Amino acid sequence: MFHVELRQFPHVARAFNLTREQLHTRVLAPWAEGRAVELDDRRWIPERAKLTIYEGRELTPDEIGMGRGWSNAARGGEDVTEGLVAEASQRRAAPPGLPEEKRRLVTRATEGPLTLDQVVALTGSGGELVSQRLALAEQAVWELLHEGRLRLVRDGATLAQEEWQPALLSWREWTQRDRGAIHVEAA
Repeated sequence: MFHVELRQFPHVARAFNLTREQLHTRVLAPWAEGRAVELDDRRWIPERAKLTIYEGRELTPDEIGMGRGWSNAARGGEDVTEGLVAEASQRRAAPPGLPEEKRRLVTRATEGPLTLDQVVALTGSGGELVSQRLALAEQAVWELLHEGRLRLVRDGATLAQEEWQPALLSWREWTQRDRGAIHVEAA
């Protein structure tokens, strides 16, 4: 379950026990688009308000009452604000053709490992700008890693999740073909 706090001094609004879909619809989608979030009869503008999201267990009514809800959410949950806002922003900015590219990439990866430059070469129809093809390839790989459908491998060892971002943000990794190059493999 997700617990949300919106704060703009001196006002605070909180919502507890939201599902992922409720969180996305009510808070994350408008926030990522720069639109006002409506909560507790107030409009919270992303440029002025502070958003905090905790993921944790469902809180019972007695844990929420008497102003104890937020401290219980914080104590028993994990702050997932940054990751969920980034995910919502990325979801909003998904390029056209991404689902098809992901399917194509997984199919090709099951046939054998690919270097990152090969992933870019396989991406798109060829009519796009190179920068668009690279962006599409990067997003497809990123999403497939998080979905557990691909893995990144260097010299036979699978890269840990904390190594994904530095690897995928490195131009050298996208152009390297020699020994030590990162490969994409089906998970």
